[in-house]
Amino acid sequence: MELKPLLRKVGTIVRAILTFLFALIVLGVMIWAYIAGFPIVTSPYGIISFGFYGLLLSVHVLIQSLFAFIEHRRMAARREPCSYTKTVGFTISAYQEDPEYLRECLSSVRALQYPDHLMRIIMVVDGNSEDDLYMMDMFKEVFADQEPGCYVWQNNYHTWNPMGGDQERGGQGGTAGRDLDAADGLWEEDPQRREVEELIQNKRCVCIMQKWGGKREVMYTAFKALGASVDYIQVCDSDTKLDPLATCELVKVLESNQRYGAVGGDVMILNERDSYVSFMSSLRYWMAFNIERSCQSFFDCVSCISGPLGLYRNDLLQQFLESWYNQKFLGTHCTFGDDRHLTNRMLSMGYATKYTSRSKCYTETPSQFLRWLNQQTRWTKSYFREWLFNAMWWHKHHLWMTYESIVAGIFPFFVTSTIIKLFWTGSLWDIIWVLCCIQLIGLVKAAYACLLRRSPLMVFMSLYSALYMTSLLPAKYFAIITMNKSSWGTSGRRKIVGNYIPLLPLSIWAAILLGGLCYTVYRETLEDWRTVKKQEELKFVVFGSIAYVCYWTLMVCLYWLVILRLCRKRSKSYSLEV
Repeated sequence: MELKPLLRKVGTIVRAILTFLFALIVLGVMIWAYIAGFPIVTSPYGIISFGFYGLLLSVHVLIQSLFAFIEHRRMAARREPCSYTKTVGFTISAYQEDPEYLRECLSSVRALQYPDHLMRIIMVVDGNSEDDLYMMDMFKEVFADQEPGCYVWQNNYHTWNPMGGDQERGGQGGTAGRDLDAADGLWEEDPQRREVEELIQNKRCVCIMQKWGGKREVMYTAFKALGASVDYIQVCDSDTKLDPLATCELVKVLESNQRYGAVGGDVMILNERDSYVSFMSSLRYWMAFNIERSCQSFFDCVSCISGPLGLYRNDLLQQFLESWYNQKFLGTHCTFGDDRHLTNRMLSMGYATKYTSRSKCYTETPSQFLRWLNQQTRWTKSYFREWLFNAMWWHKHHLWMTYESIVAGIFPFFVTSTIIKLFWTGSLWDIIWVLCCIQLIGLVKAAYACLLRRSPLMVFMSLYSALYMTSLLPAKYFAIITMNKSSWGTSGRRKIVGNYIPLLPLSIWAAILLGGLCYTVYRETLEDWRTVKKQEELKFVVFGSIAYVCYWTLMVCLYWLVILRLCRKRSKSYSLEV
């Protein structure tokens, strides 16, 4: 064996071991700080205290915000022009889309400022029934002058079976769309598959309707049919409205460094004023992209290139296309978390993943609580599943990826433990104090977001804690328990949500907290409130309760005045400027 490959292999092993030890140290320190509850600052009688674990979380937020700010300054300073030499395969995944959103999406794609001869547009519809034809008709209408190619495929890459019945899902690229002829032992190819591939290879604008198979099947069709014909592949959802320079800005990032394997853009909410849920989602999206992913981008390890706006190097994507599609977890084929797993596959090869706020788009988010809850449950399933996969490649990237994965992974469990412990074993003041701390932290983060975004509306981000504590937190445990169940998770926008099962963990969570609160109040009535300590604590209980109620009253009134007064029912078309 040559010396250089041997040294490289030894170096990789050493780095993996050191990274693993670093992860154990971070995990150990976090667990020790939480369990020990070591106080740094405390008031007389121990009524108010600030512990070492709280200090660690505060430092984490400060460091994350600092690197996010630096990365934003880097993005703003970039002035390199786009070379306009790279070919892009623009893929759109569609499933029972709202006609208004779909038209907005297709019109924005048509308006992209990227040379026509360098871009191919492929929309794949997950479904080939008559109820899905409106999407193909709309594609024909929007791209009428581009001589679009449209095709209704009776199968997809993994269901062709000339002997009748549906073929089992699976197979590799060489056998996808084929079946074994029992008579002569030869592989027989689906004749429609060749027509689909020729259409995509020879036409600039193509719409394919295929047999239902889930979003991953839809994405696979576009990726597989494009093959090596383009330099980059851009992903987009059918409810996304793109900025005209979205593609150009993404291409610039990949052109700037050969180590960059994928890049994502800034995803904002199209229907932010439809409801409280959609408005909170719009603020949370901004925080997730412009602080969390911006910080990750500083260290070249963005954890998820979002489906509405992402660009991948095609030569790398084609290398892991089959393993991405055939991903299994606990023996079950994975059909959700497609974007996160695509990102993880790119990271597993040692390539960097980036984020740029200069590339922008708007996308629809659920405005109904139940649809939002189903969506969050699906995303949480993929997060924890991909967390396990991502851990295998921590050693290939900056230590920040290891550190942040540990902190973000254990945070929900610590929050749950703290809340249950305080509600059942703490005092009434303990409960009020932790609720005040949650809102105080939310206000600090919201204030920083106001400055960074230069928008006072970000102050409402502090209200997101209500959604997180009452809904998202218990939904995480339901997601973990049902992680092996595969589906799109979010129903098509033309259907009424009928999955009420995710409400079960919320009911259980509410019963636990309400029971704990009642038990605490009962215990407090048995205490002697004439002692000096209890008299002092009573002051904190009264003033803390008043402050907490006043805070929520003020924020709800501001929300009603500023947001609800500006809300308008969605009209037949959007006049939104991207």
